[in-house]
Amino acid sequence: MARFSRIEVAIKMKETGVVPVFYNKDIEVCKSVVKACYDGGIRVFEFTNRGDFAHEVFTALVKWSAVECPEMILGVGSIIDGPTTALYLQLGADFIVAPIVDEEMARICNKRKVAWSPGCGSVTEVVRAHELGCEVVKVFPGSSVGGPDFVKAVKGPMPYASIMPTGGVSPDEANMSGWFKAGVHCVGMGSQLFPADVLAKKDWAFITNKCSEALAIAAKLR
Repeated sequence: MARFSRIEVAIKMKETGVVPVFYNKDIEVCKSVVKACYDGGIRVFEFTNRGDFAHEVFTALVKWSAVECPEMILGVGSIIDGPTTALYLQLGADFIVAPIVDEEMARICNKRKVAWSPGCGSVTEVVRAHELGCEVVKVFPGSSVGGPDFVKAVKGPMPYASIMPTGGVSPDEANMSGWFKAGVHCVGMGSQLFPADVLAKKDWAFITNKCSEALAIAAKLR
């Protein structure tokens, strides 16, 4: 069962402005990364459903996080169907992120009042996501869809749209300023926060510092 309501999720995404996106098959690596992000001020984290038995890793992670990082809102991304959505909700996901708009996923999340962020690449998809009860829309892949210009264009006729781009976002002011000036709700970041060499060296302090820097940039740009 989710520990945070969908309204709490949307508000915290807005407050912090940055949502890390990460997956690793090693539960100990996942714990270290989540803790490093938490120490850096992150309070919303997306675990991606990318590997075999990823749900088993998440099961252990969500139990550990509730104790060691009690304020962390832990969701799951890369979900593309209803059954997998239901599985992760049963395991305690606080929100679900998808690369697509899927009505079955929307219904399952809405029944449990869990936040759902579908991936949209057109104005029509954004409107459809709103109709299905989505609070924060994911733009994916952010840079390929049209970057900040796409966000700005959507916000023209729909200034109320809350948009979270993922893909093409990096933790530096030059990149982030374009997105925030366009009016994003928050941004999702993956490999830019977790370089392969940093993970190999287990340099968790690098991740903590990078998250802290990204949050400071987001706060400055608001």
